[in-house]
Amino acid sequence: MLTKDLLRVSRAGGSYHPQFAGREHRPLAARVIGTYQGHVGEPRATLEDALADLEADAPDFKLVRGFAALLEREATFETDAVVEPERARRAAFEAAEAVGVVSEDDRTMALIRAGESLSCSADALERALYADLEERQMLTAFDPRWGPDDLLAQYNLSLAQTTLFDATELRVRSSDPKALISAIKRLRLMYEIRRLEGENAGEHTGIAKREVIVTGPTHLFRATRRYGTRFARLLRTVTKATEWSLEATIDDRGTERTLSLSHDDPVRAPDADPVADVSFDSGVEADFAGRFSNLDLEWDLVREPEPLATGTRVMIPDFAFDYQHSDFRVYFEIMGFWTPEYVEKKLAQLADLEDVELIVAVDESLGVGEEIAARDFRAIPYSGTVRLKAVADVLREYERQLVAQSATALPNELQPDDDVVSLESLAERHGVSEDALVDVAFPDHEQVGRMLVRPAVLETLADEIEAGMALSEAEAVFEDVGIGDSSATLAELGYRVEWEGLAGGTIRER
Repeated sequence: MLTKDLLRVSRAGGSYHPQFAGREHRPLAARVIGTYQGHVGEPRATLEDALADLEADAPDFKLVRGFAALLEREATFETDAVVEPERARRAAFEAAEAVGVVSEDDRTMALIRAGESLSCSADALERALYADLEERQMLTAFDPRWGPDDLLAQYNLSLAQTTLFDATELRVRSSDPKALISAIKRLRLMYEIRRLEGENAGEHTGIAKREVIVTGPTHLFRATRRYGTRFARLLRTVTKATEWSLEATIDDRGTERTLSLSHDDPVRAPDADPVADVSFDSGVEADFAGRFSNLDLEWDLVREPEPLATGTRVMIPDFAFDYQHSDFRVYFEIMGFWTPEYVEKKLAQLADLEDVELIVAVDESLGVGEEIAARDFRAIPYSGTVRLKAVADVLREYERQLVAQSATALPNELQPDDDVVSLESLAERHGVSEDALVDVAFPDHEQVGRMLVRPAVLETLADEIEAGMALSEAEAVFEDVGIGDSSATLAELGYRVEWEGLAGGTIRER
């Protein structure tokens, strides 16, 4: 991004459009790169004089300064002095006070004495006195990432980003909406999604028929540099899509103007990651996801599930819970401390949701828990962090209903063909949880622990297992017939294990 003093925009006809660098500016970009390369080993002041000469010949001095501002990040400037400048100044001032400098000869004597105290010549000391001033620093290295073409591309992207610093609202359509939403959420920007219909749906078939509306920094409490930077960085992700269009409302020194960009403009992100890896919208969400992963529940946590239609708009909940034993999803939204206007929009979205199971964790300070509950959604108040137990309790309620529904779909009895089968495997075959098998009869099998075993198999095992046998030998016999629960099987056969330290155990009659 560039500083705002380097912004080049056209306001012709009341519009607001960046003055991008074109192919005709490639020679100028090459000359700026060459100027830096040719001044390695020279002071910054000499480099800046050469750049000033380029500005005089350029069509716009801001163009040269914009190229230079980007290349400055690839340059290394260092202080070139035999003595650290601050130390040199201290020694020189002390010597001057001792000598009593009133003439040029006195000054020379003071420098000689100061140089002797620092083991360097008077000339070297004099060069070191102010070597740390910016204009005297030396350009020691210059290794640019970009050639002329890529510098033009980086300049155009940075110029477009700078125009967004003063945006109050951004409306984006993209052929890669998933990447766009992911970047918006990672950058912690406020947004909503609106479905487009009729002529508003657009003429580009590659662009999704949805418009993402992002609220800019000046639309909130006050404009902030940090938020404005995030807002501008979103453009990196936008430009990576094959087709995209963007329209922004710009506060141009108190005058509202419209900025329009699309994939037809020379804006792209050259060899750059779209956003920093910020995994969650907030610390509350990150904390919840981390703690939920440690729970042993029958639900899988899904980040950023599919959009939900809410009238003419779209809502993407923060999470979804997928039940492991059937095609059933519960959505989960965390409402933190938002502006009153944003809360109203969110409540309106919830009002238009239909046939969706939704849990909403709502910050107690918002005071809208009753309104959410009135919309037939489960509201869980929280303060600081979302309580896992409260969420788990709601999920278990759903789980009990699902178990009951799946149990009614099962016959009163099941007759598996297997000689030995675990309840877990049998439940998976029928797409239910193990709890749904509680009231089912298995006439051809005996239940041994969490296994179903035919009586004939148990009779065979009874003949092979005997008291005094090592536990390891018994486990090998069980493994041959597919039984993994040796403790429950031994108990079924009337045996127990007499443990012998950590070395193993011996089979004994109960």
